[in-house]
Amino acid sequence: MASSLTCTGVIWAFLSFLCAAASCVGFFMPYWLLGSQLEKSVSFGTFRRCSYPVRDESRQTTVMVEQCGRYASFQAIPSAEWRICTVVTGLGCGLLLLVALTALMGCCVSELISRTVGRVAGGIQFLGEE
Repeated sequence: MASSLTCTGVIWAFLSFLCAAASCVGFFMPYWLLGSQLEKSVSFGTFRRCSYPVRDESRQTTVMVEQCGRYASFQAIPSAEWRICTVVTGLGCGLLLLVALTALMGCCVSELISRTVGRVAGGIQFLGEE
């Protein structure tokens, strides 16, 4: 197969893909913050949580749901800052995947990535990692 990338470009493509994959896995995992509540281990990320308290109206108590899950809606995310973090991190992961997959296609298709396209992709990648 012909490639439009140099040896350095191929290494960049594979490292970009690994970075994008690691970022996406980190984004989807609910282990950003760890702690304990009601003597149970709890953790949560921007839009997922594990072992979270829920109000039981029939018994008028708070019980711990010992499972991982998403928030019921975007508005159920605890604060505006976490909502902003969810959107910004999700967009960053999307940009990283876009650049990584384009770079990987450049390994297989000749004349797909020129020097200018590589520089633009690097700029997009920089924005995605911020």
